[in-house]
Amino acid sequence: MKATLAAVLFTVTAVSAMAQSTPVGLWRNADDKTGEAKAEIRIAETNGALSGRIEKSLKKDTKPDATCDECGDDRKGKPIAGLEIIRGGKKAEGKDVWEGGKILDPENGKEYRASFTPIEGGKKLEVRGYLGPFWRTQTWNRVP
Repeated sequence: MKATLAAVLFTVTAVSAMAQSTPVGLWRNADDKTGEAKAEIRIAETNGALSGRIEKSLKKDTKPDATCDECGDDRKGKPIAGLEIIRGGKKAEGKDVWEGGKILDPENGKEYRASFTPIEGGKKLEVRGYLGPFWRTQTWNRVP
């Protein structure tokens, strides 16, 4: 009986930990310079590919009806709330990294190649944007 209970608890704990080692979920990013929270982004996975939308802006100066005026594609003029900023990205075989996707910076309208790596047991997400040989990494925090 004790062995069965221990096995069940171990399985539940392992499944819970594995579920957190993914970019899927709600994340909060911060301004690189000030450290202030900028937005909450919800990442989902459909057919193995990631997509992510700004659920809400946390910047003090953002108007509720703000749009992506800098975007140059189908997102131009779309509301910031609900804006899809992550498109694509699939889990690399044998690694805990999702690559091959794109991420949009709505502040400048530029889209970058991106990779997403859960760290610290899935509590944080390293988001790396690439432009040619250059890259920048942000660490996002999972929202409980």
